[in-house]
Amino acid sequence: MKGLVYKDISIFYKSIDKKLVLIAAGTIILLMINTGVYAGLFASVMLAMTIGMQNIMSFACDEKASWKKYQLAMPVNAVSVVTSKYTSVVCTLAVSLVGSILFNLLSSVAFHSFNTIVWGISAAVSVIVPLLWTGICLPLTYWFGSHSAQTMGLIVVIPIFYFIKYFEDGAGFSTMANSIFSYVFIAGIAAVILFIISMILSMIGYNRKI
Repeated sequence: MKGLVYKDISIFYKSIDKKLVLIAAGTIILLMINTGVYAGLFASVMLAMTIGMQNIMSFACDEKASWKKYQLAMPVNAVSVVTSKYTSVVCTLAVSLVGSILFNLLSSVAFHSFNTIVWGISAAVSVIVPLLWTGICLPLTYWFGSHSAQTMGLIVVIPIFYFIKYFEDGAGFSTMANSIFSYVFIAGIAAVILFIISMILSMIGYNRKI
């Protein structure tokens, strides 16, 4: 299965959408400028969203290349194929997590503020958001095709965007940071459970179409 994981990760990097990167970079820069000491947190949210979107877009490549025809001629089963996809998602979380650390480090240096709660929430978000994103969209890919998954991905953007906008325009994140931190652990467990259920549903959907 290592070869399949390597394939999926390679596709992830090779299929990076330059337009998506430019949009994400521009948004991250604006967030870093406008959100002060919480710049690292909001930049982490945006990066995590980008990682989730890129994963869904890269998985569409298999559909376009008619991967299932190749898979039938190889000594691999549907379980290995789907598991490799989900394993590659877990591997790309490293990019999101490292990016979160760098954004918070930059924010801490720029604004002379080191808040362990903000760092902790940022790290959690950088993992939870891509897991939720792919956990929702990957079963749609295997059951209904990549177009359905990409459409749902765009819908998922809306509540996250308003979450960012609410705190950016509101009284500030500081009043809710401590209370949100207490729910991060629960959200993480929920994301992992959803991810596992999603993998099972994807296996059923993949087998259904073979």
